[in-house]
Amino acid sequence: MSSPVTYQLKDSVATITMDDGKVNVMSVTMLSALNDALDRAVADRAVVVLTGRPNTFSAGFDLKTLTAGGPDAQKMVTMGFELGLRMLSFPTPIVVACTGHAIAMGVFLVLAADYRIGADGPFKIGANEVAIGITMPHFGIEMCRQRLAPAHFNRAVIFSEMYSPSDAVPAGFLDRVVPASELQNEAQKFATILTKLNMTVHAASKLRLREHTLKAVSAAIEADKGMLAPA
Repeated sequence: MSSPVTYQLKDSVATITMDDGKVNVMSVTMLSALNDALDRAVADRAVVVLTGRPNTFSAGFDLKTLTAGGPDAQKMVTMGFELGLRMLSFPTPIVVACTGHAIAMGVFLVLAADYRIGADGPFKIGANEVAIGITMPHFGIEMCRQRLAPAHFNRAVIFSEMYSPSDAVPAGFLDRVVPASELQNEAQKFATILTKLNMTVHAASKLRLREHTLKAVSAAIEADKGMLAPA
């Protein structure tokens, strides 16, 4: 079986593309492949562009595994949350090129990046946990808290409000929106600018800036362990 993630390095920019042929669910396979790709980016000291397949960044966790519960579901959820934490403290910049829908764990990865450019279009961006009958995990609350505008924080968390790409900018999910045809070029251009940063200083500043966030997200992950009912 081929990997759902590809890695391409050019001029100190590592492009990590998710494509499982469907909606880029955050399965154990996908999460493992993403961590492997980030390992390569660390070794290459590369700025990362994380992107998805046309019209879909990620629809979140594999619901079949999630609803089954048990150790497989808990492993998947913990891996996803720990990936978000890793991205928040990643030693080089991470730029998300959000190709379309970004929902639940998919949008938490968007929120974990350093800069987010979205494709314009009829896409949904948001955390739908409450809408599908899941109490919002502590992790999801902290990921939204560290990024969303206060006026949208409650709406996103307790109402599962979905945002269009243009509305996702003032809400805080995205930094800017461009036509879908320009998304990859814009992401590459911005990532190339970021390669000029002093990466040691960037990493130290990121850790200083996010000190309280990283502690809160780490505590949230611990609080969420065991949250799933046994299968």
